[in-house]
Amino acid sequence: MTSVKKGLKVIGWTVLGTISFLVLYAFFAVLISKISVNSDVSQKDKEIEIFILSNGVHTDIVVPIKNVYKDWSKEIRFQQTQSKDSLVKYLAFGWGDKGFYLNTPEWSDLKASTAFKAAFGLSSSAMHTTFYKRMKEDEACKKIKISDEEYQRLVTYISESFNRDVYKNVQWISGNSYGSRDAFYEANGSYNLFYTCNTWANNALKIANQKASLWTVTDTGILCHYQ
Repeated sequence: MTSVKKGLKVIGWTVLGTISFLVLYAFFAVLISKISVNSDVSQKDKEIEIFILSNGVHTDIVVPIKNVYKDWSKEIRFQQTQSKDSLVKYLAFGWGDKGFYLNTPEWSDLKASTAFKAAFGLSSSAMHTTFYKRMKEDEACKKIKISDEEYQRLVTYISESFNRDVYKNVQWISGNSYGSRDAFYEANGSYNLFYTCNTWANNALKIANQKASLWTVTDTGILCHYQ
């Protein structure tokens, strides 16, 4: 009987500890996300347009497909999408957990094992890229104008997020897409509770000297600085 009581006590403390951790995690995630960096940055006289794009959970960074500093189509091939449409103008980048990306196209497909691995950094990552013909500004899509130097820093950050082969080429994950104009590629790093897809996007904005959260794991932690 004593061993049963001890077992129940351990389970009780474990449950209490888990709940306490999640409450503190949520509290600090909201609190810290409200702290702004680069809040006084100006878009005046800057000509390169990029976008922050949210689907309500996940944030993409959207850039021009081609300009004098970078031609993304040389790496992210139109032919690697179902549509193979080259009459597009923008390219969105979204970093995230590979298992979650490839095995959970809908929330109903989410498995406990996938969520556990993603939460604790136990799986690899992937880069999701999507071509767009046009961008429509609204509450979930914010346009930013940045300088040439800021864009070059952003290009470097995105480029270094890909896991490249020995020839420095991006590695396409064939046979996986959500639609006709997107594709997945191998990426560097591991997703976890403290570094999510939105943390990656937030860091991209920081590196490009744009308004961002001190730290965030949610899309709202980014978008709240662009209201």
